[in-house]
Amino acid sequence: MAAPRLARLLANPLASPDDIEDLDGWTLHWLRHSALTHDAEDGTSTPMLLARSRHASVRSLERYARPGVDSVARHVAERAPAACRRR
Repeated sequence: MAAPRLARLLANPLASPDDIEDLDGWTLHWLRHSALTHDAEDGTSTPMLLARSRHASVRSLERYARPGVDSVARHVAERAPAACRRR
């Protein structure tokens, strides 16, 4: 189940208890972290992440958007001088 769908389900006051139970501990706060992290991993700019999350500073955003090691490695590899020459 995708994070945006889960967020809508959690925010829906008409969601059934069975639907909510299937979320297995997911919360809107956890989904917020996850969505911001995935956006950061996909290359969303810092100004856009700040606007979407409504954070006032990059420092507060840092707690939410934490790209994983694999994502950082992929980002570096895609921008390495050798990779740029192959394009």
